[in-house]
Amino acid sequence: MNSDSVLPGEAGAPDVEALARVVARLRSEIAEMAEAAATTAVLERAKGVLMGQAGLPADAAYEELLRRADERGRTLIEECWITLGGTGAEPGPPAAGTTPGGLGPGPGTSATEEPREKPCEQSGESGESGESEGAYASAPSPRRSPAAASGDLQRPPLARLAHGLSDAGHPDDVAELLLTVLADATGVDGVMIYRVADGGSLELVGSAGIDKGLAGQWRHIPPLGRVAPLEAIAAREAVWLEDPQRDAASYQLIGDPPERWASRAWIPVPGDGATTVVVGCLRTGEGPFTPRTRSLLQEAVRLCAEPLHGAGGTLAGAVDEEVEAVQTILDALSSAAILLTPLYSESGEIEDYRIDAAAPASVDVAGRSGKELIGRRVLETYPTVVGTALWEGYQDALITGTLYEGEPFVYREVTAGVPQESLYSVRACRLGRRLVVSWVRHDSSARETRRLADMQRLGNLGWAEWNVVTDTMTWSDQVYAIFGRDPSQGPTALEDLPHGLVSEDVPTMTAAVRRLLDGAGAVDQPFRITTADGVRHLRFVAEAQTDADGAAVEVYGFFQDLTAQRGAELALRESERAALVQRGILQAERALAARLQHALLPIPEQSLRFAGVDVDVAYVPSESGVSVGGDWYSAIELPDKSALFVVGDVAGHGLDAVATMAQLRFTAKGMAITGSPLPDVLARLNALLLHMASGAGGATATMIMARYQPWDHRLTWVRAGHLPPLLIRRGEARFLPLPRGPLLGAVAGSTYGQSSLDLEPGDHLLLYTDGLVEEPGEDIDQGLARLAAGATRLLGEGPADTLAHVLAARREGRRDDICVLDVHLAPQAPPPPAERG
Repeated sequence: MNSDSVLPGEAGAPDVEALARVVARLRSEIAEMAEAAATTAVLERAKGVLMGQAGLPADAAYEELLRRADERGRTLIEECWITLGGTGAEPGPPAAGTTPGGLGPGPGTSATEEPREKPCEQSGESGESGESEGAYASAPSPRRSPAAASGDLQRPPLARLAHGLSDAGHPDDVAELLLTVLADATGVDGVMIYRVADGGSLELVGSAGIDKGLAGQWRHIPPLGRVAPLEAIAAREAVWLEDPQRDAASYQLIGDPPERWASRAWIPVPGDGATTVVVGCLRTGEGPFTPRTRSLLQEAVRLCAEPLHGAGGTLAGAVDEEVEAVQTILDALSSAAILLTPLYSESGEIEDYRIDAAAPASVDVAGRSGKELIGRRVLETYPTVVGTALWEGYQDALITGTLYEGEPFVYREVTAGVPQESLYSVRACRLGRRLVVSWVRHDSSARETRRLADMQRLGNLGWAEWNVVTDTMTWSDQVYAIFGRDPSQGPTALEDLPHGLVSEDVPTMTAAVRRLLDGAGAVDQPFRITTADGVRHLRFVAEAQTDADGAAVEVYGFFQDLTAQRGAELALRESERAALVQRGILQAERALAARLQHALLPIPEQSLRFAGVDVDVAYVPSESGVSVGGDWYSAIELPDKSALFVVGDVAGHGLDAVATMAQLRFTAKGMAITGSPLPDVLARLNALLLHMASGAGGATATMIMARYQPWDHRLTWVRAGHLPPLLIRRGEARFLPLPRGPLLGAVAGSTYGQSSLDLEPGDHLLLYTDGLVEEPGEDIDQGLARLAAGATRLLGEGPADTLAHVLAARREGRRDDICVLDVHLAPQAPPPPAERG
């Protein structure tokens, strides 16, 4: 017996009582959901009435409904129905002392209370761009949709909108109602309503004030960038476009020409889940949207949330039950089929068809498939069918109800600029007021074969099959090209594959073939062959289909030519090897330069003290590169008990920079100890570098030298292209003036000036190299200002004996060496108590 039915009482029969309980529970849940949806709709409309009557925001309107219900002893839904009933009474808000439904005085009110002032009666204020506050209370509109005609034009706009939405049956009705209600109050001349379709594109589901040609041109918006409606939906915030020229640089503006509307707003429709609907309000009038206009438009769109996201879903552009049923069936098909809805012109003739459902295998000329086609037009997806026998067959099937089954025909299309011809057979049958169209493409196998060949050629790989039982072999054309084998010779037997390989690869390839024939699993084996063009590096990937005993019946797989990839790998490996060698050389050079620098320029572990001053020294190497820099310093006491301070910076890095630094450092110290004037020292150092340049390619350096005399506290300094010293005195920082002095090693015969200053107790003098202040892309003055501010702050915060170290340590991401000298003249000690006046 082949029946799958199970009689009651048999083993495995379902529990009927349990199923009945599940069905009852589900029905109860559906009823509760329907009741909740209806309650939400009534609540939102009642809130809209209060918002329009009393000028309240949405949250305040909700609180007012709660207050009224509690005050009058009603439930919230009862109060909402009474409020909605009041919209059918006399225009304007209800008089004080009556309920919204005109049912007489409510609790806590008296018949003698004065009515509240209507928004339209407020005077003395006007909005921007000529939009008066009264216009929002009541403004007659020359455009009236059937849904709005039942309400009096003297009602506030939001109240008329809430009342009219109950009669709206289509997004076009919502758009017309919005335009009618808001035209005079906001200056809106056109309304467009879009919803998110499959693939993230937008479909126009309703419009008003928009001509038919423009609506057709912008009916579908693909998911591209620079589209304001898509941005409004993604951000869930309104996008306000108020300057066409400026907005055109940031967005693709809708319209032809786009300047037709001088301002426009795209407002997303709020919903419980993801935002899927956006309303566009277009104005020909120039000028920005006033705050009142923005608020009114947003509240109006919010009122439309329930009909545009309603339970039925028809206003949000969702398909009806018939389309949903057809789509469910098409989803299960493996062939191409679509559901078409005819679109009629004003004269009643069919001018196009809209695709309302599509099977996954349906593909148009642009490569869109399945549900990506839903909402598009036939003339958009298959443009060359118009005027053909197929087009006429569609009309005959729709009018007469007879099945249309056309003869195979050639369809010409251009894809990516390349003309192509395909052979199709099409069937069309009527389903209600729509058409179900299916088709078969007869040359799809040839196209797939061509695509497979192109893929093998581009990937430089080819497939191969060996039937062990019938002893037949098949190679694709690309395998012959890979092996350099003439196709007339036929494929090579599986057992003969190891022949002709490079001798070192024969054992491993023989073992791989044996594993395949023994059914031991798949193989992925690299090997090399010798051809007329040289050695080729190949890859063999294959697996075997076995019988019940585990013996191989058929072997299939592919060969891939990896010669170019292997060559690139070898070149890369050689490059890496050379880079490692070079890195080792540079590291050795750095280590040698660092040892030499340390030997020539020892950094003291603590501050120095001589000639009546304290000297704090900090030297920090750069954090990038493998070369040692040429920054250096000297701080010594001269034979006459004066002090010499020098900071220099040799251009470049490495051993050459360290060698130049050593020559400058020791030469400068030697000449200063012998009593040479500081300007003469710089002039001779300049001549030294120029002499070195004539034989070794040249070197340049900056330097600043200062001599301090403790007997008169006199500081004299010179400089050669170096940054100015920083003096901090009594909490204030200033840079000392720069005497004349060009770069060392730059110009022959350069002369150098000299400046002087008297130091006072408590002074700090900073000499430093450019690594302390320079930042890439930043003006040097900004770095100097930052140094002055930081040094002053540090001196005010704590001990000053480590100022140089703290300044150097705070420079993160150092791209250059840093050398800092802090010359500190100790403050005078206070006089003993007996000597104080």
